[in-house]
Parts: sequence; C-alpha cells; structure tokens
Amino acid sequence: MPTNFTVALDGTPLMGPVGGIHRFTEQLILALRNEFPGDNYIPVSDQFAPTPKGLEKRWWLYGLNKALKRTGVQVFHGTDFAVPYLSRVPSVMTVHDLSPWNEPSPTSARVRSRAGKLISWKIPSFLHTPSEAVRREVIETFKWPEDRIVAIPLAAAEMFTPDPRETVDPYFLYLGTHEPRKNLEVLVQAMAILDAQGIRIPLLMAGQSRPGYRLDLHPNIERLGPQSEAELPRLYRNATAVLYPSNYEGFGLPILEAMQSGAPVIASDIPVHREVGGDAALYASPKDPAAWASLMQSLIGGDPQRSAASLARAREYSWQKTARAFRDLYARCLQANR
Repeated sequence: MPTNFTVALDGTPLMGPVGGIHRFTEQLILALRNEFPGDNYIPVSDQFAPTPKGLEKRWWLYGLNKALKRTGVQVFHGTDFAVPYLSRVPSVMTVHDLSPWNEPSPTSARVRSRAGKLISWKIPSFLHTPSEAVRREVIETFKWPEDRIVAIPLAAAEMFTPDPRETVDPYFLYLGTHEPRKNLEVLVQAMAILDAQGIRIPLLMAGQSRPGYRLDLHPNIERLGPQSEAELPRLYRNATAVLYPSNYEGFGLPILEAMQSGAPVIASDIPVHREVGGDAALYASPKDPAAWASLMQSLIGGDPQRSAASLARAREYSWQKTARAFRDLYARCLQANR
C-alpha cells in the first residue's frame, strides 16, 4: 500500500435524509480518516458545490472521472450501488441488498437498471456487501466471481451508548422506514394479541413512511415519524425492547444500534438477522404474530441478562474494524488492476 493512499467515495448519500446508506457513508469516511490519517479519503458528488457545468453535468460519464483525475485518486468506492461504466481507476461497489430486484418499485428502478448492468458486465473491480447472506445472493443471482466480492459488516455509531437510562413508562420501539418489506403488519397483530391479554404497553413506531404505503395502526401504537439524530440514542436505550420484523434486509443496522444502547432486541428469524444478532437477540418468525407477542411479554419488567448480551454482541463490531477491512479491500483493488 503506497503512503498517502487516496480513495474517493461517492458522497451523494450524505446529501439525502439520514438512513442506512447515509450513515454507512458518513461513518465509513470518519473511521477511515481516524484510523489512517496518512491517507486521503475524499467524498465526491455532483451535488456538492460547485455544481458541475457543461459535459461535467453528465457526472457518471464525464464529471466524476475528471474529478478523480484532478484529485489524484487511486481507487473509487461507490457507496450506493454505482460506479462509472468507464473509469481511469479501479473501483469497489457496495451492494447493500437485493431489494431493488426482489421488490421492484419506481423508486428503485434506477438502481435496478444501472447496478444490474454494472454487475452483469463485471465493471467494478470488487463488490462489497454488508453481510455474508447478501454476498451469497449476489454470487448466485449474478454469477459473480467469489474471489471478487467481500462481505464487510457495518457497526453502530459511537453516539449509541447504554447510559444514562431514564425512568420512563415502558414502551416497545420500532425504528426504521415504513414500507412493505419491513413487515410492520406482524407488529400490529402482536399488539392486538397483547391488548386482548390486558397488556397495554405502547409501541412507538419511528421513521419515515415510503410514499403510498398505508398501515392501519392498533390504538396502542403511536407513530412518531422521522426523528432527529440526537433523539435516537434516548429512544433505543429506554425501550423495553426494540423490534425489527423485516421480511428481508441486507444487514439490519438498527439491531446493532439497539444492542450498543443496551436494549433487548426481537428480530425476525431470517439469516441476515441471525448473522448480525447472534445469540444475543430473540427471534420470531416474520409470519407469527403470536410468537412476537409472547417474546414481547417475556421482556416486560426488564431483562438484565438480555441487555448484557446485547452489549457484549455490539462490542464484536466497530467502525475501526470496518475501516481496516475496507483499507485492505482498497489495497486488493489497486493490486488486482496493476
């Protein structure tokens, strides 16, 4: 690896709302800079000032390559499903999951079309996935070479801590987008089961709803809407349990954020959640509301052992480890293209 290694990362997700890809891009750049101060990690985007002009407006064809040449970049990392079709430097492309192909929608059409071509035509030097589960999916779906795809997990940001926990009325928490693959209906049904048993602890549902998505809520469910970054640690650490019922995920970052906050986690029993949560989380079938209600009831009143297990599991992940793994991947990328 040369001294003062220079990598450009697609910074476009930093301009959008806070979510999984925004947080991944932000935390990765911060961690790389902290771990390797002798290197140069540069976010680039056509949405940064100054605005590209002329041919450079065609960012992925002209503008980006000109920016990479101007800054002496040696590797480009596409943090959100995209790299240039033609580039003067080797590239890594992150494939967060296969939801654009599994659940096609107008909002995912660009990703599905562009990333599908990039992967099928073997344009990136390497692919990155956040989990081994997605790595296997990409290999099988796109016949991608196994030695050119690397699973590197994410981690929770340092702002998520278990203290100070406040004395508040108990509540369950869901934090994430509201869309079909998040399987929120099972939580509505579980809350109805608990209500029928005389258990009326509320479920707080935080996050942004996708356009056109509708969900009929139980009276004991409160929709909080999008929350500020500053509010998230408090929501996690004070929760009786954090619920993550998705039918499909590429990683499941809220599981680690909740665990690093000391909260018990109940997650849907799918491979990627088992990969992330290990033995520290509790699992229920995404199609079994009675199982969800039973596990939720078991955590009422607190479970110190489960909270300790969450903290122990979260300590197995860190952005420092993730940054070191990415630097190794960038080095492999550079060496493979010599």
